[in-house]
Amino acid sequence: MEYIELTGTQKDVLREIGNIGAGNAATSMAKLTNKKINMQVPSVNILDFDHMMEMIGGPEELIVALLFQISGEVPGNVYFILKVEEAEMLVKNFTNNHELSLTDDNKVDEFTISALQEIGNIVTGSYLSALSDFTNINMQPSVPHLSIDMAGAILTMGIIEISQVSDYVIIIDTQIQSSDLEGGIHSNFFFVPDPEALPTLFTALGISEQL
Repeated sequence: MEYIELTGTQKDVLREIGNIGAGNAATSMAKLTNKKINMQVPSVNILDFDHMMEMIGGPEELIVALLFQISGEVPGNVYFILKVEEAEMLVKNFTNNHELSLTDDNKVDEFTISALQEIGNIVTGSYLSALSDFTNINMQPSVPHLSIDMAGAILTMGIIEISQVSDYVIIIDTQIQSSDLEGGIHSNFFFVPDPEALPTLFTALGISEQL
């Protein structure tokens, strides 16, 4: 299983959901930082787990991941993922702590963790809200769990049980830009619905015929 072949209309729907969520997230982050923030969504796809891992850079890529458990009518897990160096750039931009190093435990304090969690809350909450508004499906995120580790170690544990019965991931590719972020920040939002919830979600998105 690889890409689901979406029609032009289905792609437009997913892209519009992504754009609405990104716009709302950018507004919230701009208010929080007092800086102009722009977020763009280059692509939105439904992929399998192997392609999900490839997008991150492979199982040995060191990443920062915020895991949210999703409750409601379409339960599942959300992963908001950044490469370590880009997560450092983003948090430095938010906190003005330019001594930060996410690979040095002595320099990762509660303020840094809180900043990462707040960024994840804003992005995840914005995307889920846009998805909920479009589908009229209730979805609520938990408090995020932060992990800094290799992608394989973080993701395998979270999806190994689900992958035995389902292989679908909704992926929103996201670019975060600010005048203080040279080149911008690339991140990924991965929504892994529980298998029994897939028909409900895909029907609401108009792609149920492809299950």
